[in-house]
Amino acid sequence: MHAVIVANAPWRWRPDLVALARGAELLLAADGGANLLAAVGLRPAAVVGDLDSVHPSVRAWLGEEAMLARPDQERTDLDKALAVAIEERGATTVTVLAATAGRLDHAFENLGLAARWRRQAAISVVTEDGVLVPVLDRVELATEPNQLVSLLPLGRIQVWTRGLRWELDGQTLDPGTRISVSNRATGTAVEVRVAAGALLVFLAGARAGC
Repeated sequence: MHAVIVANAPWRWRPDLVALARGAELLLAADGGANLLAAVGLRPAAVVGDLDSVHPSVRAWLGEEAMLARPDQERTDLDKALAVAIEERGATTVTVLAATAGRLDHAFENLGLAARWRRQAAISVVTEDGVLVPVLDRVELATEPNQLVSLLPLGRIQVWTRGLRWELDGQTLDPGTRISVSNRATGTAVEVRVAAGALLVFLAGARAGC
């Protein structure tokens, strides 16, 4: 089952992303993400979190039955929404929207969550200019020839690739020392494999669901 989760960062809707959210098998809002959905007339199956960011008019429009309170202050609202989608509702693929703009600390935490939950579901995070996909073992992603692809390690990690202009064959990437930014796809698919740890693949200009 495919779930779409809308977080609460600043967000500009594109027609393709409205269509993605509308067509999701499961549509969830992480707290104030409900306000973003309401702005385009979409009702989530549930609003998950401590519910302190939901506008009163949106809460009234959705009804209390849509409010899924999770008051745990040790977890973020996106973390709670991912738990509901994956552990409670059985989602196997998740697309996260509105998670990377705004405050840098929130964006960093949200990307870490995507990497952690990748052990239980296929996750992609849509940004305003592309898509981020966490990799913990191996992933194959659809690309366009010459599409910009960046590999962003979350720690020291060995990486192998296939389908990039500048391939990696077991080289070590390390934040602040060596990363792979602005590589290019040579065809219609890129394979990325890591030995241990976590890596984010950024596909510039990619549409959701890649």
